[in-house]
Formats: sequence, C-alpha cells, structure tokens
Amino acid sequence: MNAITTYTHSPRQLALIQKTVAKDCNTDEFNLFVEVARAKGLDPFLGQIIPMIFSKGDSNKRKMTIIISRDGQRVIAQRCGDYRPASKPPSYEFDAELKSETNPQGIVSATVYLWKQDAKTAAWFEVAGQSYWDEFAPISYPYDAYKMVDTGETWEDSGKPKKKRVLRDGATPQLDDSGNWCRMPRLMIAKCAEMQALRAGWPEQFTGLYDEAEMDRAKVLEMAASEIVAHEQEENRLRLVAGNDAITMSWGDGWALENVPAGEFMDRCLAFIRESDHQTVVKWNSANRAGLQLFWAKHPGDALELKKAIEKASRAPVEIDHIADAARREIAQHPVSAG
Repeated sequence: MNAITTYTHSPRQLALIQKTVAKDCNTDEFNLFVEVARAKGLDPFLGQIIPMIFSKGDSNKRKMTIIISRDGQRVIAQRCGDYRPASKPPSYEFDAELKSETNPQGIVSATVYLWKQDAKTAAWFEVAGQSYWDEFAPISYPYDAYKMVDTGETWEDSGKPKKKRVLRDGATPQLDDSGNWCRMPRLMIAKCAEMQALRAGWPEQFTGLYDEAEMDRAKVLEMAASEIVAHEQEENRLRLVAGNDAITMSWGDGWALENVPAGEFMDRCLAFIRESDHQTVVKWNSANRAGLQLFWAKHPGDALELKKAIEKASRAPVEIDHIADAARREIAQHPVSAG
C-alpha cells in the first residue's frame, strides 16, 4: 500500500479553504472536514474533497456530507496497491419505454467493473458496482406543483386552520437541469456505479464517502427554503426584466413560490395579510422583499396602500393593546356628552 500524502496547511491556507471550499461550514464542521481531508490525504485546493451541507437553515436537520471527487477517488484507490481501473467501458441497460423528460435516454442502470488483487493468491478479480437511474437521478417536482390544503385541524395558539403541502393533480416531475444529468446522463449514472464498486471492493477507504453525482438528488430534495426562494427569484429575474408582468412571491406555511400576475397582486397580498397573524406577516414581508420592491417600482399608487397594510399588520399585539389602552384613557379623560 502506498503511503498517504499528508497535507499540512498554513493558517493562511486554512482561512482560504474556510472562505471558499468550506464557506458553508460552521466551526465544528470545518474542523471535521479538515481532519478528514488530512486523514485521507486529499487536497481541497485541487477539488479532491468537498464538504456539502444539507438543511443549512434548520439546526435540527443540518448535516455535513463529505464528497470525494472522481480525481480524489482514484488517488485513494491507487494508494491501496491492490486496485486497477476498469479495463472496459461501463455497461448500460436501456428500456425504450422509459424515455421521457426525466430519463432522456431510457437508462435503467449502469454497471462498472474495477479490478482488485487477492491478497493471498495475487490473482486479479472484478468488483462490480451497479447504480439504477431511478435511485440516483435528481428528479423532483417543481415548486408550483404543490398546493396547500386544510387538514381539518387548527393551531391552538391562533385558532387558524392547519394546512399541509400536497401535489396538485397532474403534477409532472422534472429532471434537474442545473448540472450534467441532462447533458451527460450516462456519465453521471456511471460515476455513481463506480463509487458503488469502490465501496464494495475497498470499504475501509470509501465507507461514508460519496461522489457528488450520488448526492445530486439529495441536493434537489433537501434544498433549504431560503435557497429555493433565492434560486427561483434568480431564475425569474430575466423573465421579469424582459416584460413578464408576473411577480414571484411565497405564501405562508410551506412558503411555496408562485408567479402572481400584477393585476391580482394587490388583492392576493391583502387577503394573505388579513388571514395571517403579525409574526407571519413580518416573516412574509422579509421573505418577499424583492417581489414587494418590484411591485412598488411598477405600481407606486397601490404600493402605498399595501405598505400601510403591511405596517399595520406587522405590529405586535402588545403594541396594538397599548394603542387601544391609550385611546381608552383619552376617552375617559375627555368623555363626549350624550346631549
């Protein structure tokens, strides 16, 4: 087995890693990532090892997964001394009936065969890794495929109806087009299969480590709400600038995003404000700052009325009670005669 190259980073290099490769990590996550990189002898600057943080906005669900790039995988494997790369291309299983927007080539699975040397006999044998398209391809439903429906229950504190997020009838799943799954589907599923083979043949080195392609589905499904808002507003910016009169907004509970026609915008906002408590209005106002600013720029007259409604609804109950008490005291001190 080849010796592991130990990377010792200077304080300046560590600071650079923290600001770039590991910018989403908190202190504990960053320290753990650096220790794993050193233990595996991989260089973050070369993209051999990458930290991926899921559920960044939820401390209860937050989790870091260590990603090993293909270059990093092969560096580790070569050091084992009993590894040889595949001597033939991956094999694929296709089904023409599966061809669709979520599976452009009708791929069922990919299988990769790597070579491992037996420690006793020195003979080489194949180690297979197989990955199925429907288990790894980043397929999900778009944000507007969901709707909020009443559960029949109410919240104890406010008495408002509880709602849950359900798929609309006829909702169509889609293949994430932000990466290479649409452009190079065979390569991506083969990368997943190769990592499966590495974990099967060399578990000590690869257990708990993942290729980025394996995590693309998780990225799509576990994206934090704030990231979804930012991503969707970025996607819609060009359409809005190009003259589309719709404005992207999110609405309570699941904070689903929706493109609201400008003609309906005022009524929809006022209805939401009337149905929500002050805390929800404050959160909604903050989450939709960009959309509200766009509306104010396009329709300043209506925007003034909407702004007053938001400010009034955002007041805490104690503030409203204080105003009411002051009014009652004023009336008590200066009563109006009946005659």
